Amino acid sequence: MDKEFSNKVNVLKALAILLVVSGHLEFSLFGMFTPYSFQLALFFFISGYLFKDKYLNDVFTFIKRRVKSLLVPYYLYNTFYLLITILIARLTGKFWGQPISLKNFFITPFLNGHQFDLSCPLWFVTQLFMTMIVFLFLFRMLKKMCDNKIFHLIIFSILGFFAIPMSKILTLDSVTLIIVRIMFSLFFVYLGYYYRNYIEDKIDIFTLKWAGAIITLQSVLWLFNRDYDPEHGIGLSYVLVWARFDEQLIVPIISALTGIWASLLVLKLIYPYVKDSKFFRYMGETTYHIMANHLLVMYIITAIFLYINNIPISERARHDIYWIYNPVQTTYLYFVLTMVISTYSGVWLKKIKKKFFPNF
Repeated sequence: MDKEFSNKVNVLKALAILLVVSGHLEFSLFGMFTPYSFQLALFFFISGYLFKDKYLNDVFTFIKRRVKSLLVPYYLYNTFYLLITILIARLTGKFWGQPISLKNFFITPFLNGHQFDLSCPLWFVTQLFMTMIVFLFLFRMLKKMCDNKIFHLIIFSILGFFAIPMSKILTLDSVTLIIVRIMFSLFFVYLGYYYRNYIEDKIDIFTLKWAGAIITLQSVLWLFNRDYDPEHGIGLSYVLVWARFDEQLIVPIISALTGIWASLLVLKLIYPYVKDSKFFRYMGETTYHIMANHLLVMYIITAIFLYINNIPISERARHDIYWIYNPVQTTYLYFVLTMVISTYSGVWLKKIKKKFFPNF
């Protein structure tokens, strides 16, 4: 992987994780492109963008690397957050998670990943693992059936667009929920692969005509946005972990596509200015750790605010895990501090790994 390509991927990953954290603080970095409408699709897109054809003939290596890069650190974090959750429960009297059991430790991560509230954003990791394994085998099978990119695009598009209707037809238990999420995610994985191999250097999708069409489409989609009135549903935003799309059928797919386009445009615009930025590179290289730790950082910041203002910690326990102190005034401070602390914590953890486990 050449340096230019690696730098661009890191900046795109940095944008994606910025969207995740800003979304959890309930504001949008991209204005009319609401964060919960595309940031996870963007991560799946990046995974497909990075997929290499060589793995189609080397399944063992692909699975081994995904286990090593995704599942091993996941269960290390799972252990860490088990201990942190127990500690906080002793200090505050509230256990932020599900009851401790072997099932919740080993199985729940693949069902919904919400066994511990502070690490619940990591549900995406096990979902990504399952999606990429299914993608590998499905893509291998489709290539053997018909090695035609349009045929492949049609099949993955059908899976993506039918995922939402399936979520409304099926009774969503643990198994069907996984199926619906994988169907939805597979489309964006293949889209990332398709973009890199057949669009990126061949078709300019950032002309004024394209921009005008996307902005117009997003303006129309905004008619479905009800985020400013939660009583009426989530509108453009959706909650993939629970396959909660409310009354929408295709809007989540379309809004994810426009959001990905907006992200690629932002990448194109800002890359010349941030390509040499160490902080952006660090963010891109530590997205896993930021995903894992940003809620804990926010929790600690909130505890400090409560202490400074002589508010008992019991106040924190009355709200959900995303609650922050006085959001009107503090949201952007939370955002900056959370990104800086969780990014450099990730850098520190990577250095420890490199020093003590260089071959792992």
